[in-house]
Amino acid sequence: MQAVKMCIAAACAGAGRSAGEVLLVAVSKTHPPEAVREAVRAGQRDFGENYVQEALGKIAALADAALAWHFIGPIQSNKTRAIAENFRWAHTVDREKIAVRLSDQRPEHLPALQVCIEVNVSGEETKSGVAPEALGALAKSVCALPRIKLRGLMAIPEPSTDMALARRRFRMLRELRDDLNRDGLALDTLSMGMSADLEAAIAEGATIVRVGAAIFGERKSA
Repeated sequence: MQAVKMCIAAACAGAGRSAGEVLLVAVSKTHPPEAVREAVRAGQRDFGENYVQEALGKIAALADAALAWHFIGPIQSNKTRAIAENFRWAHTVDREKIAVRLSDQRPEHLPALQVCIEVNVSGEETKSGVAPEALGALAKSVCALPRIKLRGLMAIPEPSTDMALARRRFRMLRELRDDLNRDGLALDTLSMGMSADLEAAIAEGATIVRVGAAIFGERKSA
């Protein structure tokens, strides 16, 4: 955990940014509650999960720890209620139907669900995320919903060891966010960068990085 925080701090320094500008979400998918508890003891409070049923067990097991849970996997229609009721953030909204369901199903006693729109910045046919050219219309629709709050954009570019390519993908996401803000939105979040490319993401303006393997080790079988 400390090594990851040092890496984030170094990347921020290299980009002329404060380490306090970047939130670390520890991706705990496929790792047991005991591993999450160990990270909590090291000071971590934000955790990311991809699988709803697995996450619900951890959320219940760690209810005493007052953690912030982020849903970072593809969102299926039949999982929106569980996400709306149990998570603080949903990073992977990519169509209006899902946003509407999350808004309708968010309990009134909870604060608005913080959401990001996932954008397919690499144009991969098999990858989820809205196409960049369709982002503007979706963002305006999401902003109009009452029980969720659009905070920004999220992306998972294609795996690559080419850091110049990674930076171009992340720069695209930042520029898309900036374009939306020029159109009157007030988005402050860029959820981008994982264990292998967080330095490139931070250099291009990431405000949330999602790190799993560098904290918990290689993932267990789901």
